[in-house]
Parts: sequence; structure tokens; C-alpha cells
Amino acid sequence: MKSGWIEIISIWLLVAIATLVVTITARGEMALASFGAILAGSCALVSMIHLFLTGHVGFVKKLVYVAGGSYLMLAIASLYVLFIQR
Repeated sequence: MKSGWIEIISIWLLVAIATLVVTITARGEMALASFGAILAGSCALVSMIHLFLTGHVGFVKKLVYVAGGSYLMLAIASLYVLFIQR
């Protein structure tokens, strides 16, 4: 399962970088819409990785971890955009 954690953490890192870039460059409604695209992209990336792997053991677990971690990061960024950034 070590390789599973490497995939999960690398996708979280990509989500964190994308979230920071969007938070810095976009404002208000555009940032919030972009957050939805980032979340969808992270889930699609997990699915795409498993499409090319031979073993599909732990797919749902990885999908849940990636979606949960991404959702948490984007929720915090959304609160920042809504209440602090204005």
C-alpha cells in the first residue's frame, strides 16, 4: 500500500498547488468555480491512474482519501475567498 500513499500524497500536492494558484490569481466567483474543477480533476486523475494499472486493489480507498483531502483543502480555501479575500 506504500505506492498507494505515494499516489494519494502526490495528488494532494497537485491540488494544493492548484488551489494556491487559483486563490492568488482569481477573485470571488471565478475562484469558487475553479475549485469545483480542481476537485473534479483530482477524482478523475485517480480514476485515470487506475485505468492504466494492472491491479485495482484499493481503488475505492484511494478515491475516498483523495476526494476527502482535496475537499478539505478546497473548503478551507473557499472560506478564505468568501470571508477574507473580498
